[in-house]
Amino acid sequence: MKKVLLPLLLFVSIMTSATNMFEKPFDTVKGTIPFSKIDNSMWMPAIDSGIELAQRDIDNIVNQSEEPTFENTIVALERAGEALNRGTNAFFPLLSALSDDEMMEISVEASGKLSDYSTSIILNEGLWKRVKAVWDKRESLNLTPEDKMLLERTYDSFALSGANLVGEDREKFKHLSAELSELTTRFGQNVLRELNTYEIWLTKDDLVGLPESSIAAAAEAAKAKGRDDAYLFTLDQPVYMAFMKYSDRRDLREKMNKLYTSRNTKGEFSNIDNIKRISELRLEIANLLGSDNYAKHSLQQTMAQTPENVYSLLDRLREAYAPALKEEMAELTEFASKLEGHPVEIMPWDYSYYANKLKASKYAFDEESLRPYFELNNTIAGVFGLATKLYGLKFTENPDIEVYHPDVKAFEVTDDKGEYIGVIYTDFFPRPSKRPGAWMTDFKSQYVTPEGENSRPHISIVMNFTKPTGDTPSLLTPYEVETFLHEFGHALHGLLANTKYASLSGTNVYRDFVELPSQFNENYLTEKEFLDGFARQYQTGEPIPAEMIDRLVAASRYGAAYACMRQLMFGYLDMAWHTIDKPVTDATDFENKAIEQVAIFAPVEGAMTSPQFSHIFAGGYAAGYYSYKWAEVLDADAFAKFKENGIFDRATADSFRKNILERGGTENPAELYRRFRGQEPSIDALLERDGIKKPESGHIAPVKVD
Repeated sequence: MKKVLLPLLLFVSIMTSATNMFEKPFDTVKGTIPFSKIDNSMWMPAIDSGIELAQRDIDNIVNQSEEPTFENTIVALERAGEALNRGTNAFFPLLSALSDDEMMEISVEASGKLSDYSTSIILNEGLWKRVKAVWDKRESLNLTPEDKMLLERTYDSFALSGANLVGEDREKFKHLSAELSELTTRFGQNVLRELNTYEIWLTKDDLVGLPESSIAAAAEAAKAKGRDDAYLFTLDQPVYMAFMKYSDRRDLREKMNKLYTSRNTKGEFSNIDNIKRISELRLEIANLLGSDNYAKHSLQQTMAQTPENVYSLLDRLREAYAPALKEEMAELTEFASKLEGHPVEIMPWDYSYYANKLKASKYAFDEESLRPYFELNNTIAGVFGLATKLYGLKFTENPDIEVYHPDVKAFEVTDDKGEYIGVIYTDFFPRPSKRPGAWMTDFKSQYVTPEGENSRPHISIVMNFTKPTGDTPSLLTPYEVETFLHEFGHALHGLLANTKYASLSGTNVYRDFVELPSQFNENYLTEKEFLDGFARQYQTGEPIPAEMIDRLVAASRYGAAYACMRQLMFGYLDMAWHTIDKPVTDATDFENKAIEQVAIFAPVEGAMTSPQFSHIFAGGYAAGYYSYKWAEVLDADAFAKFKENGIFDRATADSFRKNILERGGTENPAELYRRFRGQEPSIDALLERDGIKKPESGHIAPVKVD
């Protein structure tokens, strides 16, 4: 049937007044999104309509004659804008996983309008007066802990976002927020667009040292471009990491590394001006709201609370790991020099290559030798099976649930009583329309409806694993299995949510707490009892040999100091950008000084991290990247309890589920953690896991809340 195209203005009018498909819940399997019914022409009309409907909800709250109460103001605000939420909860996950140039341009317009709408709510004096009126009488309201947290989070979202501003300051805040929204969107688009421009064509003579999986993938990529006489490599993460680890061609490793680390530093997709302006805008907003810098402003709703507490953790870990890093690099330099027969200075493009060879020599360990034991379908069964053992969950693929790409699968999740828990989508392979990296998101959060129904979540985990080639299935490295476990931990946080309000559900927690469930899951990668359940040679069905697991466990500690220092580098760099007190003029010099105390290598001309640092410039981790290390302290400490009681102990798992996974952001995370662990967290478990000497005192000072 031929599609009839309506004039744009008429289409917008119809969508706004009658046919916004996101206006009502979807009449589909489990209310999942009917992706096949969506095309790009629908997004902006749906968002315009959603904003219009949401604004009506806000007006109804403000204009009612009744005195402000928790229900008619705070809860009503929580439930406002359902159609808008449905639309944006579909658009933005797809923007990351299945984007095109048109969607990117739409996102710029949409982000600007959504920013204006959000700012209009914060600066709505009538709404703010009602929220403040409820807050002022909070002690007399007899609220549940979850109700109290909703009230607190609502009040803080206004107070920390400019609700108290008046006159010109209000207008200035609106303009700064709109510009910031547009620039962060542009930053992310530049990262994706430039990444997609890189094509590195090599010949057979250039492939020495590379594993067959990399060669086969490069040959297939070249064939897809119409060439059978060459091999095509890109800067997609799995391609780049494999090349840097295995290529014997140092000149090509150097070339790849310099291409990778100089992305977005010049030309059409440069982010240099963007990062300077984004940090300047955040400083201006923080100053406008009464804080000396953005980190001080942003950290008020975190476990860390202040920049000083963040730096305290970073500094203590730097001091603990620095001696071990010195020993690691000395050992690696000596090994590389002996291997090459002449003195070798380890450069950034050398570390992965020689570290992999040293691990192979020292522990008889090679990640590639483990790939055949981590066939993707078996690994899915193993990772899903972890949730079965710990929490009694069952995952059943449901072909009746629509997916947004042929690579995607949808699973219905039930508990050990057969009760419906939610839906999880899996999206594992790279494509030009998907941004790099790995993440979890949700198309729908869990919450309880006004009628008392527990509306269950729709979760998505997205990765960029090596695709199957020819007769060879997708075979994962241990690192990729760890990534899978990580994102699945986030997914469980969303799936097992059991809260009343969507804004407090699942991963809607303090950002330095959100990585606890994900990083906790990573601990199972080196547990023999876990690997024995699924890690089998994909051709013979033989289980992974015990000696391979022993080598994996032994090798897992190798490079712990390097890995920690690299994460600390990201943390210090993030904090530097967000503790400025004046605009940055020279971004390169600024970055080099920010990371000087944890830099592993001397600066390389043209190489920068900031222009591709999407977490802090396009994601939600501005002044928050430290949270990975913060949560790592928590995850090691939490897993220590499982090690004491048994890694599959259901009583311990039930406590973790009840106190951490189900509760979302309904209480202070420090209290939730103490309730599970029975004590304050300590860095001792992390240092012990990494083979680092324990310090005299291990407690994270700011975690304790009186």
